[in-house]
Amino acid sequence: MPVIAPWPAARPTQAPSQHGADEAMAAGTTVDHLTETYRAHYRSLLGLAALLLDDTASCEDVVQEAFIRVHSARGRVREPEKTLAYLRQTVVNLSRSALRRRILGLKLLSKPMPDMASAEEGAYEQLERDQLIKAMRGLQRRQREVLVLRYFADMTEAQVAETLGISLGSVKAYGSRGIAALRVAMEAPA
Repeated sequence: MPVIAPWPAARPTQAPSQHGADEAMAAGTTVDHLTETYRAHYRSLLGLAALLLDDTASCEDVVQEAFIRVHSARGRVREPEKTLAYLRQTVVNLSRSALRRRILGLKLLSKPMPDMASAEEGAYEQLERDQLIKAMRGLQRRQREVLVLRYFADMTEAQVAETLGISLGSVKAYGSRGIAALRVAMEAPA
């Protein structure tokens, strides 16, 4: 059973001239009453939290937090017999909040991680990129321009022709010759 720090001293009750209803309020707000409620109902409140949450540590935290909150607001508890009701409602509200935080955390964690290449795959891809860049540098200027605009800039043949100021037939010819030259360069031993 977790230990809770002792309750701070109770506030002094109001002047004797206002006995009647104020005595009932003072009885509901005393530290002694809350301590007795803690002793008598801790396990039942823990059971309530256990029905709402799935792990013991969270249940204990919720119940302790409920007692702390009711203790802090004990001046608003006007009738001693309602103290347990306030505690139960606080346990339910704190359990809901804990579940909302968990659900939000699960939503954030459930997003798939991007596919990551292994170190070997990354090194191999780097070698291929380096080889491709070297092969691209070996192409004629127009072939390189057409291939870069067509495949790396993702332009259509018509857009490449317009950008370079050449005919559509020239784009096709430079493109096919450039790809053929790249195949030869990439297959050649390094």
